[in-house]
Amino acid sequence: MELAVTQRLAIACARHPWRTVGVWGIVLILAVATNALFLGSALSPEGGITSQTDSRKGLDLVNDRFPDRDAVSELVVVVADSGSVEDPQVRETVSGLRKEIAKAEAVRSVGDPFAAEAEGLISQAGDAVLIPVVMDDLDEADAAGTDPLTGIAVVIDAVQAADSQEGVSAHITGSWTVSNDFIEVSQRDLERGEMQFGIPAALIVLLLVFGAVVAASVPLAIAVVSIIVTLGIAAMVGQAFEFSFFIINMTIAMGLALGIDYSLFVISRYREERYAGLTKHDAIAVSGATASKAVLFSGSSFVVALLGMLLVPDIVLRSLAFGAVLVGIVTVVSALTLLPAILSLLGDRIERLRIPFLPRQHGGESRFWTRTVRLVTRRPAWTAGVTTAMLVVLALPVLALETGSAGLTSLPEDRVGQLGFVALETHFPSGARSNPVVVVVDADASSAEVRAAAQRLRDLVADDSSFGESTVSTAPGGDLTVVEIALTGDPAGTEASAAIVRLRDDYVPAAFDGVGAPVYVTGMTAFDLDYTTLIDRWLPIVITFVLALSFLLLLLVFRSVVLPLKAVVLNLLSVGAAYGLMVLVFQEGIGADLLGLQQIDRVEPWVPVLLFSVLFALSMDYHVFLLTRIREHYLATGDTVDAVTHGVGATGRIITGAALIIVVVFLGFATGDTVGFQQMGFGVGVALLIDATVIRTVLVPASMVLLGRWNWYLPRWLEWLPELNVEGCTEGEVQHEVDSHPADKASS
Repeated sequence: MELAVTQRLAIACARHPWRTVGVWGIVLILAVATNALFLGSALSPEGGITSQTDSRKGLDLVNDRFPDRDAVSELVVVVADSGSVEDPQVRETVSGLRKEIAKAEAVRSVGDPFAAEAEGLISQAGDAVLIPVVMDDLDEADAAGTDPLTGIAVVIDAVQAADSQEGVSAHITGSWTVSNDFIEVSQRDLERGEMQFGIPAALIVLLLVFGAVVAASVPLAIAVVSIIVTLGIAAMVGQAFEFSFFIINMTIAMGLALGIDYSLFVISRYREERYAGLTKHDAIAVSGATASKAVLFSGSSFVVALLGMLLVPDIVLRSLAFGAVLVGIVTVVSALTLLPAILSLLGDRIERLRIPFLPRQHGGESRFWTRTVRLVTRRPAWTAGVTTAMLVVLALPVLALETGSAGLTSLPEDRVGQLGFVALETHFPSGARSNPVVVVVDADASSAEVRAAAQRLRDLVADDSSFGESTVSTAPGGDLTVVEIALTGDPAGTEASAAIVRLRDDYVPAAFDGVGAPVYVTGMTAFDLDYTTLIDRWLPIVITFVLALSFLLLLLVFRSVVLPLKAVVLNLLSVGAAYGLMVLVFQEGIGADLLGLQQIDRVEPWVPVLLFSVLFALSMDYHVFLLTRIREHYLATGDTVDAVTHGVGATGRIITGAALIIVVVFLGFATGDTVGFQQMGFGVGVALLIDATVIRTVLVPASMVLLGRWNWYLPRWLEWLPELNVEGCTEGEVQHEVDSHPADKASS
């Protein structure tokens, strides 16, 4: 019988371990160099949708017909402690601050609040001034070769230096300031959550699972190598395609999860075979024929489940999907090649540095999980019914799920942009804003109808407390009219979103009735609203795509229509329960304070689609691994109950350990200050706990016992499907292959 590809790879890499490690060493060095040289330039702090929404059309018109229009991106608020901005010291501070800001990279102009033509830049109380700052946007920065993030850091330093002077307080807010805040908070969350919490916690779980320091360190090494190589590839690809900087967070999280998981599967099988009496190379060969093949199909299911996110026309989601898919592929390759080489070099030294008082783990069936699954299989209908009902109840709150941007106010209160926004709201409650609503009228600006309609619109919004001052401007060519309207609250808050809906549905149609010209509403708040609508529209498409591909993959792997269908249903139950708990905690606030999480009115729009894809990918990962072990025993015995008991008993400790590792990795996100990461980390953590315990321990064995031989049902008209032999070859075939290389056998 021809050996599986995974087995041949394992045998070849085990026979030439130094050559294999050397190749990976060269790849690692190249990846480190690539990251140092190109990763920074490959990533962007800005996201965005790539489809033509209402807000995108309006922005394109403004950029096309207002080529020299300088939109204010930042607002600096300078407050006089003495109560009057006419104080000479205050005027001197403002003048010096303007000069320092003007020196920063990517700054195009700095307004003068004391200029004769300046309007609305001094507060009504006369105790504060506004300094409007125009900076390059992304397109302008690309054309000019500037870096606005570098520039805004200099601007923020200048503002904070002014704030430290006696007699004044200075604050700043705006789009680049908030972007800088989100980047700093995300990096801090990554360092604190993943590096200080996730990795140490994962190592502790690995030590508990393996009981030896060396054995626990190997999966971490595989994960770190996979992450570095993946980022190196992304850095090169990012020179041609735009990636969000969040790809780093996703690559690290999924690299840790998959690298540890796949190594855990293979190493556990290797130790089990060594304990059963096989030589080192025999054990590696058996692991390559079984666990490694399961890793290959598990990795394939993981990649398939995440391909759906690549369909969504959103740079951030596509970046996250690309990072996860790429690290999944790299991790599978490292688990199939580098890991067998390391096992060959270590041999029994993998058991070195044992942890005192921990029992030796050599694989085989776990007494605890075997007893647990036997209790379940005694009354399968009752346990399946009660468990399913419980998960359905947990999923019910998903009916109240509301999505939308968390906004500026979701940042920690001490962030620069947040403090600046509070100062702006306090001293200029209805004045200038760095992110106004922009109504774009694509028609002859000299038309009396257009001018009258623009005035009607200004009159209508003047009576709405959600809107502030408004201005009208005309494009140089006279073929475009722009009405800019300030928003009085957080531009990404729920009130601002509701105001945009009223503007689009009520005010614009009423004001421009009979004009016969295209009218678009754009601006940051309109973009956020269009983004939420777009993601909500794509979510069912992604779900359908992922379910269909996952079903087809499992159909090929297990040659059964029942197992794939059951896997899809069970995974939907765990995902639904995760959605429901996320609504209860974040929207309703139940237990949020106890868990140290933020209560917020809405869930970030990208979280549900990302959560579904990641959860489905990881849960399918475990499902393939478990069903592979069950099918392997079923083909040997023909007894479904015995196969289920053996499969769960043999994999329960491994799957639970692997799930706990991913849980602690993602809980690292939940410990951060970014509300979107909190929601993602909490959702993934909870869902995987449910999946690895309730689903794998109760519903999978109970349903398989109830279905009996129907688990393996394949209609005759599908018998042409290829036999992939996911269970690998038999031990005798492995032994024959090793016996054909006596020199290698002797060395083992």
